[in-house]
Amino acid sequence: MIDKYIISGSIRIHYLDYPGGEPTVVLLPGLTANAHIFDGLIEAGLSPPFHVLALDLRGRGKSDAPPAGFDPATPAANYTMADHAADVIGFLEGLDIHHSVLVGHSFGGMLALYLAVHFPERFPRIVVLDWAMALMTPATRELLKPTLARLRQIAPSWEVYLTAVKQMPFYHGWWDPMIERFYRSDILENSDGSVQPRSRPDAIQAALEGTLIEDWPALLAQVRQPVLLLNARDPFGPPGAAPLLPGDRARATVEALANVRYVAVPGNHITMLFGHNAQRVVEAMTAFLREGDDDVHSLGRS
Repeated sequence: MIDKYIISGSIRIHYLDYPGGEPTVVLLPGLTANAHIFDGLIEAGLSPPFHVLALDLRGRGKSDAPPAGFDPATPAANYTMADHAADVIGFLEGLDIHHSVLVGHSFGGMLALYLAVHFPERFPRIVVLDWAMALMTPATRELLKPTLARLRQIAPSWEVYLTAVKQMPFYHGWWDPMIERFYRSDILENSDGSVQPRSRPDAIQAALEGTLIEDWPALLAQVRQPVLLLNARDPFGPPGAAPLLPGDRARATVEALANVRYVAVPGNHITMLFGHNAQRVVEAMTAFLREGDDDVHSLGRS
């Protein structure tokens, strides 16, 4: 793995470069995540079979964070889907990469589909990890409030911060050392030893607003590339909790896409990316990327 930066437009993008074979796979993280959220997929064997690039999106991780809009009339200023898409295209242009596979987790899945519509010639295949239209409603603002509150907190030490992370309900009875590296990469250490998340709450809020102004049914109707949608089936919380995206709620997105394969995988919205769960995800992705276009069946039209 090589830790790198590149200028895309007017901002500096941080990314991780994992050498490997073709095709190049570009990993787009979730709303508050950074490039290291995909470390488990790399460990499970996504690279070296494929050349993998994992990005920090604007306002997250070590990438630049343009000021977010505070005007109620433009709450998504600098963080619209078009802004994020321009960053990805500028990033790929800077590396002279003209064709690649997009793999997006959660928010990154939305961004991958948005890019598929607006730049279809560049992205022949799309993989979406646990996202569907059902997650994008005004009610999402309320669901995001606890996350935004966490991003505003300052912990007295890394140890205290990590202890609090391990107690989050979606890690109930589960932990993987690989995910610790993700959280470690996402904190800033202050001179007094206290730590706080790198991701800016105002940037995250603006990015969410940027998703809510899009007409997702109309966008998905324009996607013509083969799409693999992997849906985490396990509770997003203690035993008995529902998955973040229950299969029946994913169905509307499956039906909206012209050429899609739906696969349920073990783990929840986050744990699907680590350990044995990540191995299953990588297996499904590898099979999808290695097969011919004619072999991708259209569940959305069945």
